[in-house]
Amino acid sequence: MEYCRCGKSGLKLPALSLGLWHNFSDKDIFANCQQIIWKAFDAGITHFDLANNYGPPPGSAEKNFGLLLKNDLKAYRDELIISTKAGYDMWPGPYGNWGSRKYLLSSLDQSLQRMKLEYVDIFYSHRPDPETPLEETMGALDHAVRSGKALYAGISNYPAEKTAQAAKILKELGTPCLIHQPKYSMFERWVEGGLLDVLEETGMGCIAFSPLAQGLLTNKYLGGIPVGSRAEKSHGALNANQITPERLKQIEALNQLAADRGQSLAQMAIAWLLKDSRVTSVLIGASSVNQLDDNLLALKKIQFNYDELEKIELIIKS
Repeated sequence: MEYCRCGKSGLKLPALSLGLWHNFSDKDIFANCQQIIWKAFDAGITHFDLANNYGPPPGSAEKNFGLLLKNDLKAYRDELIISTKAGYDMWPGPYGNWGSRKYLLSSLDQSLQRMKLEYVDIFYSHRPDPETPLEETMGALDHAVRSGKALYAGISNYPAEKTAQAAKILKELGTPCLIHQPKYSMFERWVEGGLLDVLEETGMGCIAFSPLAQGLLTNKYLGGIPVGSRAEKSHGALNANQITPERLKQIEALNQLAADRGQSLAQMAIAWLLKDSRVTSVLIGASSVNQLDDNLLALKKIQFNYDELEKIELIIKS
């Protein structure tokens, strides 16, 4: 495993990190979750990413991860980077959503209780709040760090302009923003419209989530929607109507290009993100140890030649 410096900070993250957005809920098999975590840690994945609302039900991913920590990884806490977030709907009433100081700090306390931790390594504002002053949201992140409940502050899903503003506020408060977590894949390119430049200018790291576009950038759906896939699950984040004939044609062409490179499509999609030095880490998910093993093999070939990159662009634009 390669470890990359996160922006201009002293912290290094593994090239691949494991996200628990899916597959670690109360609806999933705990023994399978356990095997995935074991394999990830043994492979050098030291960063595990959560959020307060990951489940379903919300909070169950943190609760289950807390059990895994207690049973299997407690002795290795200082070798782990654990992150969580707050920003989406978590509990009823006006204080369980968005970016107020009340919500963020209350949510962090709840997350620590669920995971049985004294602190998390990174605490994120999960999304910008259009109705709360940015100074209040960033002030809450600063307080979380100064109180010892988080070591670093991060943001997720913030557009370029808001990211620059957030970085400025946090720098003035004395708690530099460590990292931004945007949605980024071959099919989701918005970060290239200015965000990556802002991250480089402000010395912030970048960890890309949904690198496989919720499974579209795999060969999983070429033969239809398999049982147990995200598109088949009622609580999955991928809707079956997103798998259009046009999209399938693109996936087929990318799959062939990946095969020509000696990779699976998933491996190529992950490697494509890591080619950019501004991307610190790629956040992968896994529903099985076999899937995790396949994703780890992406690290064996992250270089692309000019012709391959041109072909990818032509396919995506077709």
